[in-house]
Amino acid sequence: MDQGIQIRTERLVLRGPTPDDLDAMYALYRDPRAMKYWSTPPHQDRAQTKALLDRYIASWQVDPTYFQLTLDGKYIGNVGKHRDDEVGFILHPDHWRQGYIQEAMTALITYLFETTTLERLTAEADPLNIGSIRMLSGLGFTETHRASNTFCINNQWSDSVYFTLPRGDWAR
Repeated sequence: MDQGIQIRTERLVLRGPTPDDLDAMYALYRDPRAMKYWSTPPHQDRAQTKALLDRYIASWQVDPTYFQLTLDGKYIGNVGKHRDDEVGFILHPDHWRQGYIQEAMTALITYLFETTTLERLTAEADPLNIGSIRMLSGLGFTETHRASNTFCINNQWSDSVYFTLPRGDWAR
């Protein structure tokens, strides 16, 4: 399968999804630590992850902006534009606190502002997810507002904090 666009950073390759990503994606999306602040509960079976991967592959054919994040050729997460102007990311916990998401997001933001007409990028995070909030702020995103009870996962409500990064504010 042709992955088309690839973005290379110092340590990472951001590329399109392939069916071969299934096992590594399942390992990530079933991990409760990784899914703690995600908008769905951890995946219960491989079929659930396969359906997600199939959607990523189909979407990639139309809008190649949601990337598989790889380190030394191995899938470790996702980073990209979810829909409209919203960006997001998820990383396997084995790779947390090593700067990979900041590195990938820096490359992604540059790519999106160079290849699209988007005037801004937006992001959403759980207010309890301090690491993601700090990373987004460090990239120049500013908080726009907050909302309560935005996601109900396993009968537990969580809140959201929303961010924006105008094109004119990106100077990397």
